[in-house]
Amino acid sequence: MKALRLTLELTFIIFLHFSINAQDHKDWSYNLNIYEVNTRQYTSSGTFDEFRTHLDRLEEMGVGIIWLMPINPIGEVNRLGSLGSPYSVKDYLAVNPEFGDTDDFRNLVDDIHSRGMYVIIDWVANHTSWDNVLTTTHPEWYVTDGGGNFTPPPGTNWTDVIQLDYDQTGLRNYMIDAMKYWITEFDIDGFRCDAVSFMPDDFWAQAISQLKVVKPELFMLAEDDGTQYQSIGFDMSYAWGMHAWGNGVLVRIVNGTNTGSHLSTYIQNELSQFNDDHYRMYFTSNHDENAWYGTVFEQFGDAAEQFAVLTATVNSMQLIYGGQEAGLNKRLQFFDKDLIPWQTHPFEEIYKTLMHLKKENKALWNGSAGGFYRRVYISGSNKIFPFVREKDNDKIFAIFNLSADSSSALLNDTKYFGEWVNAFEGDTVTIDEELTVSMGPWEYVVYKMVNNSTGVAEEVTIPPGFRLYQNYPNPFNPETTVKFDLASGSVVRIEVYNITGERVDIIRDGYFSAGTHSLRFSGDRLTSGTYFCRLIAKGDDGTKYTEVIRMQLLK
Repeated sequence: MKALRLTLELTFIIFLHFSINAQDHKDWSYNLNIYEVNTRQYTSSGTFDEFRTHLDRLEEMGVGIIWLMPINPIGEVNRLGSLGSPYSVKDYLAVNPEFGDTDDFRNLVDDIHSRGMYVIIDWVANHTSWDNVLTTTHPEWYVTDGGGNFTPPPGTNWTDVIQLDYDQTGLRNYMIDAMKYWITEFDIDGFRCDAVSFMPDDFWAQAISQLKVVKPELFMLAEDDGTQYQSIGFDMSYAWGMHAWGNGVLVRIVNGTNTGSHLSTYIQNELSQFNDDHYRMYFTSNHDENAWYGTVFEQFGDAAEQFAVLTATVNSMQLIYGGQEAGLNKRLQFFDKDLIPWQTHPFEEIYKTLMHLKKENKALWNGSAGGFYRRVYISGSNKIFPFVREKDNDKIFAIFNLSADSSSALLNDTKYFGEWVNAFEGDTVTIDEELTVSMGPWEYVVYKMVNNSTGVAEEVTIPPGFRLYQNYPNPFNPETTVKFDLASGSVVRIEVYNITGERVDIIRDGYFSAGTHSLRFSGDRLTSGTYFCRLIAKGDDGTKYTEVIRMQLLK
């Protein structure tokens, strides 16, 4: 029997090793935010190589996913402005020479990956430039008018591009193969798919199913708000009802036509209409908002800072447009060179705090990995907007005054009882009764529950190596302690799998100092049986360590 158990454990450990590549994006995207890069405007040269000089800073900020706006060559025929729109693609299989060459792009992707970050590229499948190579090799793949002339996308004023015809099987196959090229040749981690509603849903279902055979953990972002995109394979879509095209709940709060009640209703609808595994993307700016509708300061005024915090904490994944951390207060030209005015600004520290808090705190994780939003009951001003999010041992309590006026309200709920630390200022507070809050214009506070953000060091001395101890007690019901040694400060991930290899929980994912640490694990939601706990550590000194132990839950 002992030999059989050892065989089972060895088989499972081997299974874990070979199953990593078979897991989907949620294995790496669950606690990350997304950062959009406008390569042309990001640096003075507008090249991949110069952008790489910012990677140290972005890594320190806590950026997880870097989205690069289109990297392909830009059409010259009917070009708008001096440099043209990045969304007027001349060649799907080439790199824009203004940015560099394929080696420069490959080096950028490798550099991003070496820092534990991920990269997705913008993909413009709906239309091409007038001088795209396909106009001569496959003119039948385009929509034409009665005279056989190419036409811009219907219902738009996009005069620099022409519409593709997805009734053409050859076009579908070509586009899917072109996307595969960037996966296999450069190891990108996903695509932000432009104007997805201009193409048939069945094309995207076909494309995504084939692309994920090549790379199962691929991350697919749809530029649209529709509920249908979660059922055809996209992993995240835009929360346009919150903010888009110069409108949405946030803008209406600023102009006084919406309150916290409207925001709460919107969030509840989000949670009911989109399944737990589909992410939603919240933002206060992106390349379209900035260029065509105004900076965050133009659109939100003094509420810009508060909304940056709100969109990072209320649900799912936050987008940051490159330059927002520098307090970008300039509409960047879309068709011409227009450098981001980089400067030291308080927003960088705010975003840094938010991104690191998200990585460490399960309550803020994305999709089903994160905590469910629950609004706190109040009496008084409906301009005060408090809520909690909770997951396992992690909990967030946030309060926002959604008003340009000072406001007060009585919080008469028990959801926020506990000991808290201010996520931005570090002061602690204990709340165990009804709470009257009075807040200044656009004021906010975000608390995290005390004593649940890291493991507790049990020994002063630094262990000589890395080690995952056998859990105790074992067997357990329903709680047990997982103890481990770290020879150096490390990014640590501790996961629990069942006997079939399905991951059933993540005990912790975050940074731990060198030392011995203990974490509690509860199996109250699991059935009796054999489970495996895997620790993955990456030390500050570059050391990588993985170990698996067997645990027995008896109920």
